[in-house]
Amino acid sequence: MTSYIKQQHPDFTANSQMWRRYRDLYAGGERFRQNAGEYLVARQREPLEVYHERLNRVFYENYIGSIIDWYTATLLRKEPVIEFLRAGESTKSFFNEFIHDCDLRGTTLPQFFRDQMTELLVAGKSWLAVDFPQHGGPAQTRAEEDALGRSRAYLTAYGADEVINWSRDHKGDLEWAVIRTTCLKQDTVQTLGWQNERRWIYYDRERFEIYVETEGAKDKEIRMVAEGQHGFAAIHKVPLFELKISPGLWLMNKAALLQLEHFNKSNALGWALTMGLFAMPVVYSDKEFKQAVGESYYLQLGATDRFGWTEPEGKVFQIASDNLARLKDEIYRVSYLMQQAGGGGDHQSGLSKQWDFSVTAEILRAYGDLMKDAIRNVMTAIAAARLDECEIDVSGLDEFDIADFATEVSGAQALLNLGIESPTLKRQVLKRVALKYLCDARQEIKNRIVDEIDANPNQ
Repeated sequence: MTSYIKQQHPDFTANSQMWRRYRDLYAGGERFRQNAGEYLVARQREPLEVYHERLNRVFYENYIGSIIDWYTATLLRKEPVIEFLRAGESTKSFFNEFIHDCDLRGTTLPQFFRDQMTELLVAGKSWLAVDFPQHGGPAQTRAEEDALGRSRAYLTAYGADEVINWSRDHKGDLEWAVIRTTCLKQDTVQTLGWQNERRWIYYDRERFEIYVETEGAKDKEIRMVAEGQHGFAAIHKVPLFELKISPGLWLMNKAALLQLEHFNKSNALGWALTMGLFAMPVVYSDKEFKQAVGESYYLQLGATDRFGWTEPEGKVFQIASDNLARLKDEIYRVSYLMQQAGGGGDHQSGLSKQWDFSVTAEILRAYGDLMKDAIRNVMTAIAAARLDECEIDVSGLDEFDIADFATEVSGAQALLNLGIESPTLKRQVLKRVALKYLCDARQEIKNRIVDEIDANPNQ
């Protein structure tokens, strides 16, 4: 009866293997080594025991993982500036708490979206759900709802490979979606063994349903364990948000094939160099050769017999080494980080290096715009679901050490010195400079500073 919950969207089915491969390439390390058999290409007619030995010696130089982490860390090095316009004290109080703990696990909102950004660059998209606590029974008033904690919205992140099915209307808005998660579970410490528990969460515009299936249980049927109205039912919206990136900004998709080519060639070169350390003996003789050859043995040959050792000349090694360097530079180039390729920019002029970094800065600003829109959309939807009357503005994420703070202050002072008679302009300039300088301060402190500037812009 509930088998329909297992159905998968065609896009999900088509991309499942790709997402697994991309996660291996990003993670590297032991995870990649365990799955290296899927990526290390066997040579034509290569003996199986030789391939297994090469597989045991496999290594992976993870450039794209470091590149993605660099982008994520650089983008959110400074927290975004969030302003609440025409918001009441209760609304500000809720969002202050929400920003410092957005998932009821102590994760700040910038940290939560930093993880979302990583997922975007690896998988091309990510999902997040907004939920409200269901405990506490029905509430008759908003004050009672706040007291019971039922208005305390929180976020849950889901990977691209966890939302398995969905449908959209003609406007592109979600009509319904199905999330599938898997975890290892042991009911009590006395229970023998761990079991995989699969959970499906179904959302439509008003209701949610949760189904569970436990592997190894006597009853393997999928059973519904919870249902009801979700927190977005009042605004008739599925409480699930998709963050998606354009193909040109999807770093893993641009660099994955280059990274796999680099992996195979670097391992082939490493194997060849290792084998070159163990020279193979060659005997030139018409007689049958049965003598043992080694460091503690001797070899006796006839007067006309010859003996030697094979050794590669090294030309192909140099070609392979040059090709690996070019592949590495290409990985950085398609990731808009040519100036960080080792040795790639040694012969560049200062103007050329500045231009390369300006391109990187523009890509970072594009990522920043994506993050700001996502934060604004999620928080605006939460405010609407809570019936909070306010406007939310998100700014920042546009400075990446290209200009220091003193330069920005000088620019702001020059703008104010123009003598433009606009109190609104003055307030906005002061708030922009103050909030950027105090980007890591608590949200309630930022709100207080904004209120004070709005009240006394001339002081």
